[in-house]
Amino acid sequence: MQVSSLNEVKIYSLSAGRSLPEWLSDRKKRALQKKDVDIRRRIELIQDFEMPTVSTKIKVSRDGQYIMAVGTYKPRIRCFDTYQLSQKFERCLDSEVVTFEILSDDYSKIVFLQCGRFVEFHSQHGHYYRTRIPKFGRDFSYHYPSCDLYFVGASSEVYRLNLEQGRFLNSLQTDASESNVCDINPVHFLFAMGTAEGKVECWDPRTRNRVGLLDCALSSVTADTEIDGLPSVSALKFDGALNMAVGTSTGQVLLYDLRSSNPLIVKDHHYGLPIKSVQFQHQLDLIISADSRIIKMWNKDTGKIFTSMEPEYDINDVCLYPNSGMLMTANEAPKMNIYYIPVLGPAPKWCSFLDNLTEELEENPESTVYDDYKFVTRKDLENLGLAHLIGSSLLRAYMHGFFMDIRLYHKAKMMANPFAYEEYRREKIRQKIEETRAQRVQLKKLPKVNKELALKLIEEEGEEQQVTRKRKQKNLPSLLKDDRFKVMFENPDFQVDEQSEEFRLLNPLVSKISEKRKRKLKILEELEAQEQEEEEEPEGKASDAESSESSDDEKGWVEEVRKQRKLLRQEEKVKRQERFKEDQQTVLKPQFFEIKEGEEFRSFKDSAKKQKLMKKTLGDRLKLEEKLGTLNVSDTTVGSKQATFKLKKSEQQKKQQEAEKQHRQERKTLRRSASHLKSRHGRGRLF
Repeated sequence: MQVSSLNEVKIYSLSAGRSLPEWLSDRKKRALQKKDVDIRRRIELIQDFEMPTVSTKIKVSRDGQYIMAVGTYKPRIRCFDTYQLSQKFERCLDSEVVTFEILSDDYSKIVFLQCGRFVEFHSQHGHYYRTRIPKFGRDFSYHYPSCDLYFVGASSEVYRLNLEQGRFLNSLQTDASESNVCDINPVHFLFAMGTAEGKVECWDPRTRNRVGLLDCALSSVTADTEIDGLPSVSALKFDGALNMAVGTSTGQVLLYDLRSSNPLIVKDHHYGLPIKSVQFQHQLDLIISADSRIIKMWNKDTGKIFTSMEPEYDINDVCLYPNSGMLMTANEAPKMNIYYIPVLGPAPKWCSFLDNLTEELEENPESTVYDDYKFVTRKDLENLGLAHLIGSSLLRAYMHGFFMDIRLYHKAKMMANPFAYEEYRREKIRQKIEETRAQRVQLKKLPKVNKELALKLIEEEGEEQQVTRKRKQKNLPSLLKDDRFKVMFENPDFQVDEQSEEFRLLNPLVSKISEKRKRKLKILEELEAQEQEEEEEPEGKASDAESSESSDDEKGWVEEVRKQRKLLRQEEKVKRQERFKEDQQTVLKPQFFEIKEGEEFRSFKDSAKKQKLMKKTLGDRLKLEEKLGTLNVSDTTVGSKQATFKLKKSEQQKKQQEAEKQHRQERKTLRRSASHLKSRHGRGRLF
């Protein structure tokens, strides 16, 4: 048994699996069942429910006990007894059967319309009577109140055969050139026939007059449909007193209310194939329409798809078992399919065990019908070179693609891509390598910018996590994961310059720590390069980069600071020598200037020096002042800089200082002269 599901509707195919040949003995059949698991697990609901080659029509008697099917080759009819779950009888016929009708509640009265214009009657014991109609027939219906058979076919006339009188009655003259199907309403016995021109003519059997005409061909053409040629009526079915469903040869199903000439709804199968059968399911208000490719179930009020089925072989006829969820089909294959859909209704009483079986399957779901198929899109088919198979029986249309046999898919893929096995092998090797790598220590991905800083943060974060685990505290957020600082590890402008003076003075121990970190960073980069290779390389030995070293004490820190200062002085001395050489190599050329009116002439050297100094940056001016001795730059112990400089004096300040100096000298001379006079006067008095 196979299970498929569409729109969450489970469909159980009861005829799936291999069938055993008829000529096998019972002993060999039992031996095969013991050896083959598929044969042992298959469900044979009705024994030998098949035809030699093809089955064309299938019907159920009104009492539900007998299932009758016709097929070829040779033309025959088979009757199956559902109470015995086996074949009741088989009768061979002289010509192929176009259609047949069961007139009684059981199999005792059957009428066959055959290809050679023959109408054959069978009773319970077998063949009863045979007659012919003037033209080839295509369908017929039985009118119970008058016991008349209405035959339609390759003629404009509808032939009437009265079974009570045993003779033909006056035929009905229609406007159609040919008629394909017909049906009689079970409530008010209105006779309707579908013509090759796409029209439906309704006749009253009591007055033998036409009472209505529907143009289904015009109504079936909508804005979304594409048709080739004039649609003809290929299926016809009444539902109750007022509803009628009409199927066309271009794949449309029209639902009519007999009180209106416009259809209530138009449903397109989108295959362009003639509609073979139309059935009504009253429990869920569904219409079951089928063409040779697909069976669709849709709501008759909204047109929404309920579910659908696509058998492996073309469909010839569909029969819905009354008041149940069982569906049977006649196919272009020996085996006739049986489907059970629990949503539509319970299983028939003669196979009530299906309900328990499906309930167990729902509890333990198994593989669905699509497990042996591969879903491919139209683009996949073009890549495989199988686009020409669209429309054939090898592809089953489903949603936006197709289902195809998995074996055909593998063969086509091998032909389209002969190196697919190598790709599969590489993928398997890569998966095994990934599995082995997962057992090793996971590498830490470092950013492209400030790798050493990121490595430092990762180490500190690991140490903090160990501390927080011991103290059972919450972990603090990492700078590497913080969006506010992510630019520092992405933008190259934020790269830390480790050669700058500030960095070297503020981080006196960076040399030793950075060396350890650089060795670790190099190891990480080598491991990342190994990961990118396709094949696995043997793992290397553990590095000694992480060997434990004692931290430096305060004395080591002072020595490192002195060492860095000495290096900085040497670098500064080399820079000064280079600048001095550049100044000596520069050659000054004479320049001529014009003095503007109202300005005093001053020395060229002073003005040129001032203009040159004004054009230079502050840093260049400071360096020049330092070179001349007017500026002194020195480093402090904490790493900052201290600058002492002398202000230049203007001419007024110089004149004022000279005047003050001269004034002070004059005052000194006056004091000296005054003191000298006093000393002389004092000595005169003493003597």
